[in-house]
Amino acid sequence: MALFTACNKKEEGRLSDAEILHQNQDQLTEVIIYDVFTPPVASRIYAYSSLASYEAMRFAKPGSPSIVLKLNGFKALPEPEKDKNYNFTLAATKAFFTVVHKVVFSIDSLKGYEARVFGQFKKSLPKETFERSVAFGDSIGKGVLAIAAVDGYFKSRGKAKFLGNQNPGQWRPTPPDYMDGVEWCWGTMKPFLLDSASLSANLPAPPKYDLDTNSVYYKEVTGLYKLTKNLTQEQKDIARYWDDNPFVMEHSGHMMFANKKITPGGHWMGIAAIASRQTNADAVKTAKAYAATAVALYDAFISCWNLKYKYNTVRPVTVINEKIDNNWMPMLQTPPFPEYPSGHSTITRAAAEVLTKMFGENFAFEDTSDLKYIGMKRNFKSFIEAADEASISRVYGGIHYRFSVDEGAEIGSKIGKTVVNKLDL
Repeated sequence: MALFTACNKKEEGRLSDAEILHQNQDQLTEVIIYDVFTPPVASRIYAYSSLASYEAMRFAKPGSPSIVLKLNGFKALPEPEKDKNYNFTLAATKAFFTVVHKVVFSIDSLKGYEARVFGQFKKSLPKETFERSVAFGDSIGKGVLAIAAVDGYFKSRGKAKFLGNQNPGQWRPTPPDYMDGVEWCWGTMKPFLLDSASLSANLPAPPKYDLDTNSVYYKEVTGLYKLTKNLTQEQKDIARYWDDNPFVMEHSGHMMFANKKITPGGHWMGIAAIASRQTNADAVKTAKAYAATAVALYDAFISCWNLKYKYNTVRPVTVINEKIDNNWMPMLQTPPFPEYPSGHSTITRAAAEVLTKMFGENFAFEDTSDLKYIGMKRNFKSFIEAADEASISRVYGGIHYRFSVDEGAEIGSKIGKTVVNKLDL
């Protein structure tokens, strides 16, 4: 089934139901970038809004199972009345934005888009069907928000700043802006599928901080230093492509300004969109791909941040500047939180495991999800290949050691497979 909606202010086009869901997600990503949410918080926004969308959309295909009933703490959400007419794409859109309005700041920037979408539904549907569908979607969204209200997010706000410490091997703020540690309480958030024991995923401790020239740690530091002094153009391109750092600040003399970028989670939500479009997935599978990917990203961020602040590992720029070369700077700007394990490696591999299960092991695709933000695109033979490249990009960028990206990818894989198994994807 297709509906009329507005592609933009200048023209109207006939879009599939799945494409409406894609446009909804695109609008959300734009707001997340504009509001500069941290990557963990962005994953939460994607997760709750995408779950609401799927839980309304699933009724368009009888027998599609609920996802939220398999998640920690969720109760059954409202269901449509029997023998009543609904448009579930409209309901999914309403559920999506009911959640979004409560979890982002720039609501006004969404209102024009929403007015166009709902206006076209209103023109094409009987009044009773339109109103019933909107009411149903709103009830789904409010049900999801009730769980979001008790997931630990509000308790994590307003905490004292985390500035690390000066002990050898311990994280402290990094140049050029020396920001305090971001989301240091995120490990206390309530995950969707992981339990408290699996949050650490049996991750081994990082190599002991030891600057003896024969130590494992010293070899990692010097190896990274030498590598970053001799990067190939391809390695530089890979580092830049996967940067996805919403904290980057540009400096010009005494002026400083933000260079807004997509978040790591937003990048993989974009890849989920590419896979859905490339396979002509219907609206139900599209909504499911978004929801399952977002669940994996969210739980992976919680696990990774729990570990980051548990080990509180110093970043390479601090060690290299203090012990090897005080003029060295990594190619990428170091994000403001501890080093081990790599967040990119953890969350990208988790998402890749979900998408591999849903779309196939050898799914070749062109990744254009970041094209309009950084003017780059890349081709991959599989989701795992993309995740592996995202992982090693952090080493090329000079912000992670190899042991950190390897262990991050390992726990990310475990988390992704947990999501696949528990959601029966």
